[in-house]
Amino acid sequence: MSSSIPIIDSHIHLFDSSSAPSHNWYTPSSPLSAQHSLPEYLSSTTSAPQPPGFILIEADRKNGSSKDWTNPLEEISFARSIVTGEQGNLCLAIIPWAPLNLGSEKLQEYLTQAESQAGPETWAKIKGFRYLLQDKPNCHGLTDSFIDSLKLLGRKKYVFDVGIDQHRRGRIQLEELVDIIDRSHEDVEEDDKVVFILNHLCKPDLSIRNQTVDPAFIAWRTAMFTLSKCHRTYMKLSGLFEEMPESLSSRSPEEIVSAILPWLAVVVAAFGPNRIMFGSNWPVCTLAVPEEEKENAWKKWHRVVELVCDLAGLGEEDQAMLWSGTAKKAYNI
Repeated sequence: MSSSIPIIDSHIHLFDSSSAPSHNWYTPSSPLSAQHSLPEYLSSTTSAPQPPGFILIEADRKNGSSKDWTNPLEEISFARSIVTGEQGNLCLAIIPWAPLNLGSEKLQEYLTQAESQAGPETWAKIKGFRYLLQDKPNCHGLTDSFIDSLKLLGRKKYVFDVGIDQHRRGRIQLEELVDIIDRSHEDVEEDDKVVFILNHLCKPDLSIRNQTVDPAFIAWRTAMFTLSKCHRTYMKLSGLFEEMPESLSSRSPEEIVSAILPWLAVVVAAFGPNRIMFGSNWPVCTLAVPEEEKENAWKKWHRVVELVCDLAGLGEEDQAMLWSGTAKKAYNI
């Protein structure tokens, strides 16, 4: 990668250790319960040509089935402290949680409270919202309330960050996502159609060995080409360490790329560099690498993506899109 190409890390999570118990993933013994704020993130990115700009993604705060907004609103306050801090200029966009399942009226009520909590400077950096579907019951995102919320986001020019999990939940999550996009865009003017930004390649099972006949891989591949037909969908090249067997994530970047090339090739072919963006999923990416590599997990993923660019034969213009241009376009930065 040319050192002149800026980097935007499109997917990171930041939080103080004191707030760890307010997250759904929290256990006292979890390595994520430690401090993971801006100084720790910047320390992990020392191989970058320059400190990367980043997009701050919500970290799954507890919300009482969307009825208690205390923790999500506190997360917005935390984001505000980052934006107004000494290196707040590195935070280019923020994607908080929002109660999309409650319908457009309650969503608007939440947005009003969130804007007040954020303040003008931080609110200007809020470019969309995320509501994880990966752990929700089947059809959760296909209710009229959810679709109405997505249409409201589109009218307000906010994106929707999509978190689903084919690896653990099966092809139904992929099929439902296709339906969610179709329904949320139905009878909507082009400029008001919500943009979908897909996280982590939709979490495929990277332990599959014979991709040519495996039903899960075939379903995932089919979904990638189907999803990419909608030009308002983007893909994050992120989150794959966590989907690999430990025997793979502990290997060199070159060996990792060789092993997961079938998935990488599909995504590059389906979306192209103009709709793919680099994301580290820090600090979650540190969980799936050996103990001695945890401090270097960001650097290792960065190298994997460099190798993807080389193998795909991407020129400097295409690489500039993958490393930062796509994120700027998708998030309207």
